[in-house]
Amino acid sequence: MPELPEVEWVVRGLNRVLPGSEIRSVTIHCPRLLRPTLPETLRRALVGARIQSVNRRGKYLIFHLSSARGDKPLEICAHLGMTGRMDVVPTERALPKHAVVTLDLGPRRFVFEDARKFGWFTLDTEPLSCLGPEPLSDAFSPEALSASLDGSRQPIKSFLLDQARVAGVGNIYASEALFRAGIHPERAAATVSAAEAVRLNHAIRAVLQEAIAAAEARDSGTRFYYGGSGGSAGEASSRFRVYDRDAEPCPTCGESIERIVQAGRSSFFCPACQPSRPLRKRR
Repeated sequence: MPELPEVEWVVRGLNRVLPGSEIRSVTIHCPRLLRPTLPETLRRALVGARIQSVNRRGKYLIFHLSSARGDKPLEICAHLGMTGRMDVVPTERALPKHAVVTLDLGPRRFVFEDARKFGWFTLDTEPLSCLGPEPLSDAFSPEALSASLDGSRQPIKSFLLDQARVAGVGNIYASEALFRAGIHPERAAATVSAAEAVRLNHAIRAVLQEAIAAAEARDSGTRFYYGGSGGSAGEASSRFRVYDRDAEPCPTCGESIERIVQAGRSSFFCPACQPSRPLRKRR
């Protein structure tokens, strides 16, 4: 599933080509991914509007548009789900099999496709109000993270995946950050010391920034999605130190990396570098 770095990559790619584009028509191929917005409501709102910019909040994409009728600015809230892809292509190009929404921009067409249909494209921005701080922002300081950890009985890995705690961190980068910080994924969040919170904060920032830089370095500038020919998870996996590397040697100590399942998600860690510790009072 695309996480913050992959979504940021999509946003940067779209911002190179979409600003200033007028939406001439809207074609909806999968109405249920618009919920709770009705298809006709979306069409009325978007036809004639101009795309001003695309931003990211956590794993969400926010399209900012100026209304054709001079009303207040519009926002589209989109999520890539597990298999969502966004592209801007010549109008004459055939549509992909799993197109969800297409926007006619004149000589070009914006296409949102999603094979597994877990994403969405809607006027409803309510999900954004529930998100925690951006991990690359000043609001996500070591002190703020330490205060948030205090009193939480959640396993630290689950804590990091809670979008109300930290916006945009997903399964891959949570595993990677915990490894760099030397924290076992099953430890209760409240047992993470202030010093460990500093290491974890720095590790989260580092793994996200490195992933964004890697995506930018391999970006062809023509396809704006995660997976497939636009930049594959396989390419990214060569950068991972523990994720999806169970039974391989730890790059730090040589111990075999282990895999466990937490809340239905795989967690990868080094038992030597990330020792499990009993619950204790934080210091």
